[in-house]
Amino acid sequence: QVQLVESGGGLVQAGGSLRLSCAASGLTVSSAAMGWFRQAPGKEREFVAVITWNDGRAYYADSVKGRFTISRDNAKNTAYLQMNRLKPEDTAIYFCAADLWGRGSRNVDDYDYWGPGTQVAVSS
Repeated sequence: QVQLVESGGGLVQAGGSLRLSCAASGLTVSSAAMGWFRQAPGKEREFVAVITWNDGRAYYADSVKGRFTISRDNAKNTAYLQMNRLKPEDTAIYFCAADLWGRGSRNVDDYDYWGPGTQVAVSS
């Protein structure tokens, strides 16, 4: 049974940093594309970042490029999202997801497994 569990969310002031973790069980993060998405109240879930399984390349939404960094630790079977210079518009529930085809997709529908999410709130 595959499980993804996010942690590390919280309340932070604008300009601050948080690191989100996604602990995986039932799959290995090195064999799947691991993505981060977010959903703000009243909005659709949107792509944030993804790291591919084969070459570890990272891709980002334009809104977070240069501020967020996605990574993974194969030994810990965990994916991360380092978020710096946070803005109030980054406030959302952040979800970790796994794409077993490793496509590095930005499309929500291409992901096979999802975590329950972790809340991030950025105050101005």
